Amino acid sequence: MRLATWNVNSVKARLPRLLSWLAETAPDVVCLQETKCRADQFPAAEVAELGYATAAHGDGRWNGVAVLSRVGIEDVSNGFPGEPAYEGEAEGQTKLTEPVLLVPEARAIGATCGGVRVWSLYAPNGRTPDSAHYAYKLEWFRALRDALGAELARGLPLVACGDYNVAPTDEDVWDPSVFVGSTHVTPAERQALTELRDLGLHDVVPAAMKGPHPYTYWDYRAGAFHKDMGMRIDLFYASEDCASRVSSAYVDREARKGKGPSDHAPVVVDVDAEGPG
Repeated sequence: MRLATWNVNSVKARLPRLLSWLAETAPDVVCLQETKCRADQFPAAEVAELGYATAAHGDGRWNGVAVLSRVGIEDVSNGFPGEPAYEGEAEGQTKLTEPVLLVPEARAIGATCGGVRVWSLYAPNGRTPDSAHYAYKLEWFRALRDALGAELARGLPLVACGDYNVAPTDEDVWDPSVFVGSTHVTPAERQALTELRDLGLHDVVPAAMKGPHPYTYWDYRAGAFHKDMGMRIDLFYASEDCASRVSSAYVDREARKGKGPSDHAPVVVDVDAEGPG
């Protein structure tokens, strides 16, 4: 089975690229993040022409996640039990004037595809370590840990992949000194990832394809992609029964090139079928 995860940074803006990539790469299951469209506005008909069923979760604002599958899709979950709502600065505010209580954002969707439980995840950014959004990010990860623990107890092979908005180690950012005092690299965020791995999940690290680091995100500004000033924040976490059968994993840098790309590249992972007995 070929699985992939990709923060497309607006599925409508990236639709021609997405369709071309699906046709060329032929993944069986794709997790998308930052779709930025309501579920009923997702281009399901277009991807269906390539053989993909769609489960989408989005409210049309800043987030949105989806799972595309050509090996079946069932038992869909929009969000996970205990997922927190965000109480803090509304999108676009620079200063908290009064608490704003929102329903849980469209940041997680789960589905069973070809016998594998798959989660597409778009973790909160965190903004700055002293912001309400950072506290929300850590709360979201705590709830995710509990939810994935319950999912693992179901016994299905599990993949939880997507834009985690955390670089696991200093090796996963192009220059650690640049990120001092910033989110994505703080001890608390990295501890949240450690706690996910402590559940029995494995970080499937893709091949770099170019250079020594398998970065998955590069800022649009200052020629960051061409200078390889990137970060590895799009992660593929898998249960042991899935991770042990990974035969190939790579960052598709080609999808980050050309006109109008997402600022993230897809991660593609091939998992061998289970052997007899």
